[in-house]
Amino acid sequence: MTPERFRRLTEAYGAMPEHWPQAERADAQALVARRDPEALAALADAGSLDLLLSAHTVAAPGNDLIRRIVEASPVGSSTRKPAWKKPEWWLSGAGFVGVGVAGIAAGVLVISLTTSLSGTAGGPPSLFDQTGESTVFNSSASDWSDQ
Repeated sequence: MTPERFRRLTEAYGAMPEHWPQAERADAQALVARRDPEALAALADAGSLDLLLSAHTVAAPGNDLIRRIVEASPVGSSTRKPAWKKPEWWLSGAGFVGVGVAGIAAGVLVISLTTSLSGTAGGPPSLFDQTGESTVFNSSASDWSDQ
């Protein structure tokens, strides 16, 4: 193990060997046992950071904070409006209906473009006709093939 790798190891996992990865623990402890100056400096830096972090404590939340969190939750307070009276409820429903209407409109458009409007064989051709038998230029009244 190199001193640079040992420094990265102590920066990531701290100075306590039990926190180091099992695969690298023996090599790291051997480097410390050899009294490598760079490894000892890295260990001292990580130890001081560990000491600083372990001294930090977080206070328990007060009753006022707990009450505000519970009241802010969707089911926390009985004085809140029911879900059906909230504007967010009908907006999500309106969006769902709008998507449905848009889908129906798209379906009608596709059907109208792919089928004949009159339903007869002599009616206008479909825009998506792939047979080549009917085009918007073909008509029985005018034959332009001789020109």
